[in-house]
Amino acid sequence: MNLVTGATGHIGNVLVRELLAQNQPVRAMVLPNDDCRSLEGLPVEKVEGNVLQPETLDRAMEDVDTVYHLAGIISIMPGAEALMRKVNVDGARNTAQAALRAGVKRMVHISSIHALKRLPHGVCIDENVPFAPDSPAGAYDRTKAEGTLAVLQTVEQGLDAVIACPTGVIGPYDYLGSEMGNVILGFTRKKLHFLVKGAYDFVDVRDVAKGLTQAATKGRTGETYILSGARIEIPQIKQIVQDIVGIHTPHIVVPMWLAEFFAGLTESFYRLTHAIPILTRYSLRTVQENCNISNAKARAELGYHPRSLRESIADTLAWRKSFMPA
Repeated sequence: MNLVTGATGHIGNVLVRELLAQNQPVRAMVLPNDDCRSLEGLPVEKVEGNVLQPETLDRAMEDVDTVYHLAGIISIMPGAEALMRKVNVDGARNTAQAALRAGVKRMVHISSIHALKRLPHGVCIDENVPFAPDSPAGAYDRTKAEGTLAVLQTVEQGLDAVIACPTGVIGPYDYLGSEMGNVILGFTRKKLHFLVKGAYDFVDVRDVAKGLTQAATKGRTGETYILSGARIEIPQIKQIVQDIVGIHTPHIVVPMWLAEFFAGLTESFYRLTHAIPILTRYSLRTVQENCNISNAKARAELGYHPRSLRESIADTLAWRKSFMPA
């Protein structure tokens, strides 16, 4: 039996689909108030649980061989550190300790490329880069690093676990509407678009899901594997989207200083409306920083092989159209 925490999220529900495609049984741990649309119609066993309540983890792990720990808080907004620390750090530690008590054969902990120390341009980012619990980049980076280190401490106590670090995830089955999913959808609209000069590494969610199952079966205990895709400039994403949908709209590249100014203003709007942010100071810093990221280790040891970003974007748009028809 496979247990997936955070099963209703983007990576989570696609991982469930990948496991089912491999004819593997899945137990999905969900919160009592979770939006479970992403799991509708899938032959999975749902159990209510909370990574902050160890007794629910113990129940969820009965007769489980492999645990995929995805439950976490992703926020690039300032002010969410307390909740992120509880879920991303304490939750990761609780899950690892519960897996150790249950005697599971393997735990795959989904960390993040942002948990690693941010390096200057010109340096390749690989698994030799240390986790950075004191990262100045933001609370998300710090808490993901601390949570990962907590899992690795449990490995020293006897837990068989591996760490996976995806980069920016895009792709279909994005039921909750991720930041980048909304950016891609936005480029299909016939209007003037405001862009910034920058780039990042994006990867298809389906390749991440398959990479996680490969890490479960082939990964070495205590090792970290980067699941990256390809680096792409932000204006290139717009061009690919509009080539696919058959439109062409003008755009203006906004100077970074001006974008940062407006980002500071819009963060208050996002907090008040609870909208998914598209422009924040964190995201602007991210697309300006080094994204020369290697997945050579995952390719060599796991057989990981990500698809092209054009295919990912095309499938994202096709799924969006089927899920939310005009």
